[in-house]
Amino acid sequence: MDFAHLIQTVTLYALPVIFSITLHEAAHGYAARYFGDNTAWMMGRVTLNPMKHIDPMGTILLPLMLYFATSGAFLFGYAKPVPVNFGQLRHPKRDMVWVALAGPGINFVQALVWGAFLFVLKGADVSEPFLIKMCQGGVLVNVVMCVFNLFPIPPLDGGRILVGLLPYRQAVAVSRIEPWGFYIVMALVVTKIINTFWMLPLMGVTFAVLDVLLFPLQTLLQ
Repeated sequence: MDFAHLIQTVTLYALPVIFSITLHEAAHGYAARYFGDNTAWMMGRVTLNPMKHIDPMGTILLPLMLYFATSGAFLFGYAKPVPVNFGQLRHPKRDMVWVALAGPGINFVQALVWGAFLFVLKGADVSEPFLIKMCQGGVLVNVVMCVFNLFPIPPLDGGRILVGLLPYRQAVAVSRIEPWGFYIVMALVVTKIINTFWMLPLMGVTFAVLDVLLFPLQTLLQ
């Protein structure tokens, strides 16, 4: 393993990853508070302080271990989930969908902002490779976080959205998957099923949407 390359990779992605995780979790907490649940707010989790959201194992150790073990071919990690008491929401089943969507939604917005910053740099003839690569990394990290978290298995955000949208009986059946959801997702990740049939197709669609939204800015700055 090239240690210098590791340091360069960590430096490039540190800021985008910290922002993506912090705003993702804070968005869940803010949405929950907006819809009636103050649990995360009372616990100090509706904050832009990354230390409140970083899980030492899931955010730092696990990704580094996987990076070394697979020579950078496979990475996986997670942050501390923001506590949400869905029973405290004003309309639990409906509001659960919005609370879950808030995380991936803010990741999509961040991808848009990083993309806009990239075009601004290019429009200003800034060719500093580090800044260009950081912006590209910011887009990639947030698209990955957005799409991955929308996978429809609880406890991922997509699973909670699915539970909120399904009729009661089917919603209960899906929610029972949650205790094993993490292991199911990990198995799908390791076998590359989630990558082939979910991540790549939806990332392609997301990048296409970003291109459409950023096209006016790109044209203006050319």
